[in-house]
Amino acid sequence: MKVAVGADHAGFHLKQSVIDVLVELGHTVLDCGTHSDKPIDFPDITESTCARVLDNSADRAILVCGTGAGAIMAANKIPGIRCALANEPYSAHQAVEHDDANVIALGAWLVPPAFIETIVSKFLSATFDDDEDTRRRVGKLNALDRLEAKPASAR
Repeated sequence: MKVAVGADHAGFHLKQSVIDVLVELGHTVLDCGTHSDKPIDFPDITESTCARVLDNSADRAILVCGTGAGAIMAANKIPGIRCALANEPYSAHQAVEHDDANVIALGAWLVPPAFIETIVSKFLSATFDDDEDTRRRVGKLNALDRLEAKPASAR
């Protein structure tokens, strides 16, 4: 599997552990940055990393920031991306199985380093249930991509 990996400065140090696990598991890594702990805005890294999933140069993506929350917010603004927080293995698997997630986010300050291999493995080995209920729910998730914000004056 080809996996895009991106981290902001807060996730930079954990990113290499994620890459090492991916390589150990036999996957191809697309390193989307950052390449230092110099401050960088997480929406920029999230956009460039998720773009690899959207253009089909990566099958899935893993984002790493301080808590994972910023990366999730940015990723889920991108139509076609379904990103889940996966600071433990169960969520990494369930997000794919039930919600057809194509991206996960890890919180470098929160995820136990001993869980990285299991989280990554569970995320990449999971498959979408693809039954009537899950297809209906994911269809509704995808429909949310078409919502538009109302101007502040109309709220």
